[in-house]
Formats: sequence, C-alpha cells, structure tokens
Amino acid sequence: MTLLAKPFVFARHAQSEFNAAFRIGGFTDSPLSAMGIQQAKEAAQILSAIDWSVVVTSTLKRTQETAFYALPKQTALPYEQLKERNWGDLEGCPIEQQLPYDVTPPNGESWQDFEARVLSALNEILSEYSWPLIIAHSGVYRVLNNVINGTPYCPRVGNVTPISFVPSEDENSWEVTSFKGSFI
Repeated sequence: MTLLAKPFVFARHAQSEFNAAFRIGGFTDSPLSAMGIQQAKEAAQILSAIDWSVVVTSTLKRTQETAFYALPKQTALPYEQLKERNWGDLEGCPIEQQLPYDVTPPNGESWQDFEARVLSALNEILSEYSWPLIIAHSGVYRVLNNVINGTPYCPRVGNVTPISFVPSEDENSWEVTSFKGSFI
C-alpha cells in the first residue's frame, strides 16, 4: 500500500508516563507525564498558530491530551486506526525488551497488519482534508519512514516535534522537514 501524495504535518504525542518510565506503551492508555503536559503547552507556540483543516489523533489518551494542550482552540478528531502498534505481552515491559519490527510480539500485532491499519487511516485522512495535523505515535512515524525510505528503522522522533511531509512534484518522493509554523 502506498501513501496518498498530499501534504500534512505529523507530530508524535508529548511524553507519556510510560515514556518517562522507559516502558513499552503500545495499546496501553498511558496519560501524559507532567513533563509531557509542559511539552504540549510549549508546542502550542507553533501548532496553535495554524488553522488546520483537521487535527487528528489516535484514540489513546496521550495523543488526545497532547492535542488538548497544544491546540486548545481546535477540536481533535480521534481515529482508532492510528493507535500505536499492539505489543501484546510486551506492553508495559522495559523498552529494552522491544523486538525488531519484523518480529510479531507474543499476542501482539504483526508489522504488516500495523502498517496496513495505519496507512488505511492516513490515506482516508489525506483524501478528505487539505492540510491535516496528525498527532500520533512513534510507530506511526516508523510506518511513514518505511513507506518513504523503505525501512522502519530510523531515529525515534522527539515528543511533539512537528514534521512536515510534502510530496515532490513527480509524487515519487517526499520532502520531510522540521515544521516551523508555516507552510512555505
């Protein structure tokens, strides 16, 4: 499955309590930590200055709380399909126990199923909205990296670090840059 060639901005949620404890979060509904709330409020300087066509989150608390603090005047639309990968028996375990992405965790979700679920949601969003802000998870960012660069392995995206995704003129490549608050 490919990604619809339309521009958008992606931001990973602010620090969750599981992030702060270096635990695998996945489907677990871990709320933001105190530092995460502060990160989201600071991100408002860049993110809330834009009138987004839509602000989309996953249905997990950490993405919705990030949107609430970073974009207090915009309502976020939650998408179940944008949830983080289900790490099964590894949920809540120390991050060091995380498996390679091509290995399905016990009682968890395969990389292929996760990627298909995320791409389906992203394509639905991109087909309906002109310039969406998508607040989701590091796994969703890895799906984007896999589609664009051919691998899910990349540096972990920072908490509430907005990244602009703009397709090239020929729509065969993407310009992926730090979003500084303007589309130009």
